[in-house]
Amino acid sequence: MIYYFTAALTAILFIIDREKTIRGLKIGLKKIRKNSPVFLNMIILVAFSLYFVSDELILKFLGDGSGAVGVALAGGLGSLAFMPGFVAFPLAGILLEKGVSYTVIAAFTTTLMMVGLVTYPVEKDFFGLKITVIRNLISLVMAIIVSIAIGLFYGELFI
Repeated sequence: MIYYFTAALTAILFIIDREKTIRGLKIGLKKIRKNSPVFLNMIILVAFSLYFVSDELILKFLGDGSGAVGVALAGGLGSLAFMPGFVAFPLAGILLEKGVSYTVIAAFTTTLMMVGLVTYPVEKDFFGLKITVIRNLISLVMAIIVSIAIGLFYGELFI
């Protein structure tokens, strides 16, 4: 559905301003060409990780019975990793299919998106140490709150 909408909108914009639309499409294609290798590598890395890590190991540490330890481990892994949403959410779906609880997935995806230990050096250079630490701590607290809220909603709370 979204592809049809995008194609229709592009056609309308082409009729309105042909040159600007062509210029925009060229810029978009350039960005796709530039970013595709990075995203492809990330998807391949996630696929290899899921292939080599057994379902039993995933369930042992992140499964329904993992409780607070599973949430803490998922939050730690999410804080260390760096993945865009279009990779993180399909990965969350795969983990859900393998039996990982919503609470653990919420901790993982929320920290993955909000806490940036991998990006810490760059962020520190731009914003300074104090702002970087405060932002990451607030993000970690918010991730825990989101995880607890999801746990309450799905009746999985471990506390």
